[in-house]
Amino acid sequence: MATRRCSKPTGIERGFRFLKAPLFMASTLFLKMPRRIMALMAIMILCLMVHAALEHRIRQSLAQQSQTFPNQKGKPTERPTARWVFQSFMDIHVLLVAPFTEVVPNLKAHHRVLLALLGERYVAVYANSG
Repeated sequence: MATRRCSKPTGIERGFRFLKAPLFMASTLFLKMPRRIMALMAIMILCLMVHAALEHRIRQSLAQQSQTFPNQKGKPTERPTARWVFQSFMDIHVLLVAPFTEVVPNLKAHHRVLLALLGERYVAVYANSG
């Protein structure tokens, strides 16, 4: 019986690719004790779960509202990766002006749309955009 190989990676394979990525920095750690290795694995799996849940929520919200988010090439997509969404928010910072004023520069329209789709808690973080 011949087995059929799938050309696209499954969710599990993508997850392990995420864990092995240089940005996750798992290869920089050296642990000897089995309990510490198990603790690290538990944390890594928890991170992967949060990552997958956020990606699912982003994609679900975009699809429900018939909205898109620009991909790496600037083309609209309903299925952006969480990694790309995180990277697109990397240039957005909170700027403290005077003693008690916060300004969030570089927030573009597609960021605002995504934050609004995700809910008020997300919008509140970037409320003082300018």
